Amino acid sequence: MTYIESWEEFCKAAERLYQSDPSKVRYNIKYRHCDEKLVLTVTDDQVRLQYATEHAQDVKKVEKFTSTLLRLMVHH
Repeated sequence: MTYIESWEEFCKAAERLYQSDPSKVRYNIKYRHCDEKLVLTVTDDQVRLQYATEHAQDVKKVEKFTSTLLRLMVHH
């Protein structure tokens, strides 16, 4: 799997992907206990964006990003 290294790059790319075709985009958050990583995936089945973190302090950033995506979804 290929992950986007930069948090900012992941957020921007995910928002662009969602806005390109909101009805096809899915967002998934998964905690992988085996390697203690939080993995975020945004996909439209053609493009797959992923970001992974091991840092507990990143949870706040993930909450803010999720909130932003949900706001976009509600207004769509």
